[in-house]
Formats: sequence, structure tokens, C-alpha cells
Amino acid sequence: MAIAKQHAAAPLTPTKASWIATNWGLLLAVAALVAVLLLPTPSGLPVAGHRMLAILVFAVILWMTEAVDYAVSAVVIAALMAFLLGLSPNPAKPNVLLGTSGGLALAFSGFANTALVLVASALFLAAAMTATGLDKRIALTILSRVGVETRHVVVGTILVGFVIAFLVPSTTARVACLVPITLGIISAFGVNRKGAFAGMLMITTVQTASIWNVGIKTAAAQNMVAIGFIEKAFGRTITWLEWLLAAAPFGILMSIALYFVMMRMMPPEVKAVPGGREAIRKALAELGPMKTSEKKLLAISLSLLAFWATEGVLHSFDTSTTTITAVALMFLPGIGIMTWKEAQPNIPWGTVVLFGIGISLGTALLQTRGAVWLADLVVAEFGLKQATSLIILAVMSLFLIVIHLGFASATALASAMIPIVIAVLQGVATPGLNVVGMTMLLQFVVSFGFILVVNAPQNMVAYGTETFEAKDFVRTGLVLTAIAFVLLMALAATYWHWLGYV
Repeated sequence: MAIAKQHAAAPLTPTKASWIATNWGLLLAVAALVAVLLLPTPSGLPVAGHRMLAILVFAVILWMTEAVDYAVSAVVIAALMAFLLGLSPNPAKPNVLLGTSGGLALAFSGFANTALVLVASALFLAAAMTATGLDKRIALTILSRVGVETRHVVVGTILVGFVIAFLVPSTTARVACLVPITLGIISAFGVNRKGAFAGMLMITTVQTASIWNVGIKTAAAQNMVAIGFIEKAFGRTITWLEWLLAAAPFGILMSIALYFVMMRMMPPEVKAVPGGREAIRKALAELGPMKTSEKKLLAISLSLLAFWATEGVLHSFDTSTTTITAVALMFLPGIGIMTWKEAQPNIPWGTVVLFGIGISLGTALLQTRGAVWLADLVVAEFGLKQATSLIILAVMSLFLIVIHLGFASATALASAMIPIVIAVLQGVATPGLNVVGMTMLLQFVVSFGFILVVNAPQNMVAYGTETFEAKDFVRTGLVLTAIAFVLLMALAATYWHWLGYV
């Protein structure tokens, strides 16, 4: 009987150990949350601000360890904000508690931000591109016009990534579209899928997407996070054209650098492909003639692009309004490209939830003065109080580059760090500092997910093809990051200084 009991009990130990091993990130986050809450509240920091810093530490650990799904982490953070802030004195009226309804309202305040509308609308546009196949047609059309030499194909791949970034406002969707096309090119070359050319071309595809996340305001969700905080803190925005004029030179120069880095560090084992162009044209022919839905979507996308580019110049319609109008047109009878039933399964709703709660987290940090207190600490520790704009930009950029190594989402990184960046910039005494401009430049750095495969979802999509090893991504990514930092500082000292951002 005793032996039977031992056998019955035996499976419990590994199961328990397995749960702890699987959920160590969550346990660490909870432990850190409790530890910060148990610390005495520093003078000058409201209790609500102290508790928001504890929630920030909890959120950062969850996001860095990917302990739970991002959407789940957002719901947990909202619940913590509702209770911990609800049971805190109201920062505006210290004699009364904020109340759980007030805490919950703050936790979901991000969903009233216009930036969230833009992100959700962008996801619908990306879903429409995939559903109609327009993104694939554009990519194949561009590639069919480049030469059969490997260097031409690499240039064509970068060009495709650049063009698609204007039309598909979702990095993961862009890369998911381009990866099968890149695999088709590799197959046409008849080379080893694990060879140098295959790896080089796939890494080029995904790094181009990351570069143009910087270059185009609507190319990535994390840019909308920054815009949301800028609008909340300063009551003004950065138009699509202003962003493009500031960031496009960086994107162009980095694209050129990407070509030379990849060709030099991962030289292809073949020089040209016999019949390569024909193979791409065959894939294009298989798509058949352009469908009515594609023509409608192309017309809507180009019209939307025109509205984005002329915001503040020919009209006063903001980016979010024009984008959601385009999405509304996509669903209208007669004009409609797809139905709600077709679109719904293709929308990553978790991204929308994370985005909304992320903005709420940053907004609460600012409103409870938690971000300001932390920023004062950063300013004092790094001696930034009297520092020049360039030194502030260099120090904060290096800080963001290093901390990005622990994040698997630039959206999460922006949600956690941009409020602190704004507070730091407001806390320095540098005369003539353009806080809005510097925030935009530091947001560029948030998109520097060049080093680790786990630094961005699009990196993981490409890595899943097994065409390259993580070490190749790291060694080329380190060089690209160094170039990006040098270029950032060079443009800050010249072009961006001339534009008045530095």
C-alpha cells in the first residue's frame, strides 16, 4: 500500500517544479512588485506615484521575460492599477482616496487616445492587404524589375521593404507578407536554404522593416505610442510629413549602410541566378490579373497616403481621422473590400489591448508624478541637469539601446520608457531644449531592434524560416546598431539641429 502511494505521489514533484520553471518570470515580477511596494515612499513622491513605479517594475519584468501573453499582461496591469491606485490618496486631492472606479478609469484612459484609433485602423488596413494579396503583388512587381545578380536582388529587397512600409502600417504584417516572397527568391537561386545568400537576404528583409519603422510615422505601433504621449503632455502632435522629413534621411542612409554591411559580412555564395527574374514573374503571373478588390484597396491606400502627406499643409484632418475613415470605406457596401466577419479573425486584438493599457500606464506615471520622480533620479545620476542637447541625446539613446535588449516588443518599450523620457527632458535646465523634437528623436531609438532575434516580433517571423542562425543576426545587428547610433548623433549635430529639433 505504501509503495502504491509513493507511485501515485511521484508525478506531483516534477509537475510542481515544471510550473515554477515555466512561470519564473511571473513570480519574479510579483516579487519585485511587492518589494517596491514595501519600500518607504520617498519624500516628494505621492503614494499613487510610488505604487505606479511598482506597477512599472512589474510590467517591465513581465514584458522582458514574456512570462505571459502581452494581452494577458495588459489585463493584469489594468487590474493592478484599479486596485493599487484606487486605494491610494488622490494626487490632486490628498485627503480622499482615488477609488477603484477612478483607478480603473485611469487604467483604461489610453483607449480614449486618438493614437489607439490609428493603430487599430492600421491593423485593419494590413489585414486588407493580406486578404486581397495587394502587398504580395506590389512586392513581386518591384522584384520582377530588378536584375538577376545577387546585389540587384538585395537592392530590390530593400526597395520592396521601403515601398511596403508606406502602405502596410504593421511591421509584423509586412514581414509576414515578404518572408514567403524572399523564400521564393532563395528557391529560384537554387542555393542551400541555410547558406550565406539565404540568411543574408532574410536578415536584410527584416532589418529593412525595422529601419523604416523609424523613417515613417505610420509604419509601426510604437511611433503611435510616442505620438499619444506627446499629444497628452504638450497638446500638439507631429504630422506625418514632419516625421517623414525628419526621419527619411536616417532611413535612406541606414538602408544604404544595410546593403554594404550585409554584402560584406555575409557575402553570397552565388553571383547571379539563371532564370531568377522569370521565376519571380511566374509567381506574379500566378496571382492573375489585378482583382477589383485590389484596385479599390490601392485607390484607398494611395488616397490615404496623400491625406497623410498633406496633413497641416492642405487640410487640418489628423492622421487618425483619415485612417479610420479609410477603414470605414473598406467596409461599406459597394465600396467594401471585405466584411467584418472576414476581417475579425485577422486582427491581432491583443496588440490593441496592449497598446491601450500601455498608454494608460505611461499616462498614470505622468499624472501621479512617478515618471517625474524617476526622471529626476536619472537626471541627477547621469549629470544631465546642465548637459547639452547632444549629450542628453547620446546618454538617453545608449540607455534605450541597452534596455531594448531585454524587451521583445518596441511597443512595450515605448509604453514604459517614453513617459520617463519626457519627464527627463522636462527636468533638465538646458536652454532652448525642444522637448517634443527630442522625444521624437529618442522614439527613433526605440525602434532599434537590430541586435537580438527576440527584440521584435518581425525578427521572430524571419527566424522561423530557419534560413539564418541567431549569431549571424547578432553580429550584423551589432554593426547596424553602432552605425545607427553614429548616424543619429551626426544628424542631430547637423540636419536635425537645422530643423530645430536639437
